[in-house]
Amino acid sequence: MIAVIDYGVGNLFSVSKAVEAVGAEVEVTGDADRIRAAEKLILPGVGAFGDCMRNLRAAGLDDLIVEQIEGGKPLMGICVGLQILFEGSEESPNVDGLGIFKGTVKKIRAEGLKIPHMGWNKVKGAVDGYFYFVHSYHAVPIDPSIIAATTEYGETLTAAVAHKNIFAVQFHPEKSGDVGLAVLKNFVGRI
Repeated sequence: MIAVIDYGVGNLFSVSKAVEAVGAEVEVTGDADRIRAAEKLILPGVGAFGDCMRNLRAAGLDDLIVEQIEGGKPLMGICVGLQILFEGSEESPNVDGLGIFKGTVKKIRAEGLKIPHMGWNKVKGAVDGYFYFVHSYHAVPIDPSIIAATTEYGETLTAAVAHKNIFAVQFHPEKSGDVGLAVLKNFVGRI
């Protein structure tokens, strides 16, 4: 079973439906025991970094997620679910992230282009193709070797990170048609 972590933010319905569409059993849950019982985890997130972290802490799920990652459970982060894996964000300067990865989340500096970056953009790297983005911030890891894919929008942006049991994407695979479903299928496929 794949647990889509419910902490009061995120597009849980569309993520869970996309995971079902690629043939996996999925459960949307904020229950610690169900999260521990899952074979893999998906950490979605939409909105502001600070709100996501406050909700995660209020639900008592921040330490549990770190524990599950450190225990080797596969986790996929989506959008702000990628960003909160880092130490912090310019969007919410006084809010600590989960700190799984060293680095910070910075505002996109795309002079002459609209922010938020919203729409389809070409991604190159571990995943290739056009994916759907909605974001104003992007992760800047201290260790560039964890960057699995990038996209260009005024500057080079981190589109995906990968390290050990973690794969996280800034784009929305659940809104990216067949290429997005292929990314989800690759994550859930070995159950």
